[in-house]
Amino acid sequence: MPTSTMPADSPDPDPSRSTILVVDDEPMVVEVVQRYLTRDGFHVLTAATGDQALTAATATTPPPALIVLDVMLPGIDGVEVCRRLRRDHHVTVPIILLTARGEEADRINGLGVGADDYVVKPFSPAELVARVKAQLRRVQIDTRPPVKADGRLRGGEVVLDPSERTCEVRGKPVTLTPKEFDLLHHLMASPGRVFSRDDLLDGVWDSEFFGYPSTVTVHIRRLREKVEPDPERPSHIKTVWGLGYKFDPSVST
Repeated sequence: MPTSTMPADSPDPDPSRSTILVVDDEPMVVEVVQRYLTRDGFHVLTAATGDQALTAATATTPPPALIVLDVMLPGIDGVEVCRRLRRDHHVTVPIILLTARGEEADRINGLGVGADDYVVKPFSPAELVARVKAQLRRVQIDTRPPVKADGRLRGGEVVLDPSERTCEVRGKPVTLTPKEFDLLHHLMASPGRVFSRDDLLDGVWDSEFFGYPSTVTVHIRRLREKVEPDPERPSHIKTVWGLGYKFDPSVST
């Protein structure tokens, strides 16, 4: 079963500190990552299999604020764990994948099922901690109280609430991953503006993220599947051929 860094006789964890779930079947990797995260003030839960990861992510109170998830796990692999967390359990916290060097297919598949970032093995533990902080910082920034009384973004059939990090499409709630929310927010905040894939990598993914333009393509596709009535003929998240993407708010409800 998942374990915690807290000794058995320790007091209850400080609720103000974020809990990170680290999932990897290599004890040395878990030990090093756990040590670095703990040193930076995080609580750490660990799991070694896909089944343990699903239990820890969905049954822990309070739930983890972020999940570090290895792709190569015994039994259920990390990509499938990510898919089930997003699809079946509606877990929306950031997920960072750990992938083997050169396995671009794993990264693309992981991003396609809802991962927010990835780190390639072998990696610097300090870099991983920086990625964790960057993901948490972005969520915290986007959940600050809005300056205006309402603060919601509206465009045609889509309503986005940055303070609650919720999305409604045609009056019905839609569950978005943290990165999908960030991407839609970025597009809706500048309706009609065309963003290249590099623009979106710079604006939505943090400077610590060294991604490929295909990362944006995968997230745009997933976002359209959730927001558009016909993802093959999008009415809001439109492609401007040769340039990039834009949000078109002109469709009326």
